[in-house]
Amino acid sequence: MAFSTKASQGAMADINVTPLVDVMLVLLIIFMVTMPIQSVPVDVDLPQKALTPPDNPKEPPEPIRLRIDASGQVYWNDSPADMNALQKRMQDEIARDPSNQPELQIETNDQAEYGVLAKVLAAAKNAEMAKIGFVQN
Repeated sequence: MAFSTKASQGAMADINVTPLVDVMLVLLIIFMVTMPIQSVPVDVDLPQKALTPPDNPKEPPEPIRLRIDASGQVYWNDSPADMNALQKRMQDEIARDPSNQPELQIETNDQAEYGVLAKVLAAAKNAEMAKIGFVQN
């Protein structure tokens, strides 16, 4: 309202913002319509028809069960393993058949220290193990 109802008070000095909002909305729509659409090409390698069918897939190797107990001891398929030789054992497993790596299944005790798990994961990364999973008891 531009004027108050009581005579003792003066005219109200509030700004009417409705025209300002209308102009801003029109400008927003104009900018949205005129803005060029940025398109980024995405390279997709689609499968090609093969003249010869692929070989039958190999049976996956037996997974490696790696268990870390509460004291920090690491077990490789239920036999104690030395932390220093862990990366070498992983590299040996990969060297058998690099295209068909075994899955590394890691099971940890709730009381195990995170540092031991971090060392195991670092050894797996350095050995370039591609398939790592976590097993829950």
